Amino acid sequence: MRHTARTAATAVAVTLLAAAVGGCSHGGGGTTPSPSATPSAPSASPRPSGSPAAGAVTIRVRSGPLGTFLVDGQGRTLYLFVADKGHTSTCYGKCAKVWPPLLVTGAPQAGSGVQSALLGTTTRRDGTKEVTYNGHPLYYFIADRHPGDVRGQGSNDSGAKWWVLDPSGKEITKPAPSGSPGAGTGSASPGS
Repeated sequence: MRHTARTAATAVAVTLLAAAVGGCSHGGGGTTPSPSATPSAPSASPRPSGSPAAGAVTIRVRSGPLGTFLVDGQGRTLYLFVADKGHTSTCYGKCAKVWPPLLVTGAPQAGSGVQSALLGTTTRRDGTKEVTYNGHPLYYFIADRHPGDVRGQGSNDSGAKWWVLDPSGKEITKPAPSGSPGAGTGSASPGS
């Protein structure tokens, strides 16, 4: 009985600590470079809802009709938003619901084909950490349902274009391949 009470008290304390850390607000948009990657670090599951991943996430590359571009550890496509200024995200509210930021609570890890020196984080207005690559905050597109989907490629949504990134951190501006439903249409609706 005493062990059960101690376990329950520990669980409550961890939950309260997590809520306090997740809810703190910093006014900044500063960037912190990530430490050296550790090859054995586990990758977290994708969090397209924008909730922080537990621990570290792995960024890797995938090849397809657009060339070689960045994805998360599960192969979900990552995008940059042209409207972002430097390392600071400008995608909040409705924008962040359609284009969820890649959030992390640990340091992002470099997978195969990714330059660890280009990985970092930026602090969002709510205090969460968003992964950056070559200074660009990274996002998912809500209509990308499967690894490798690029339905957001070339979309003009929330006031600017959305592009996938190559391993050097530059935007790939090729149009999405035909047969990618909703690709480049500018429609933010997940059902497009």
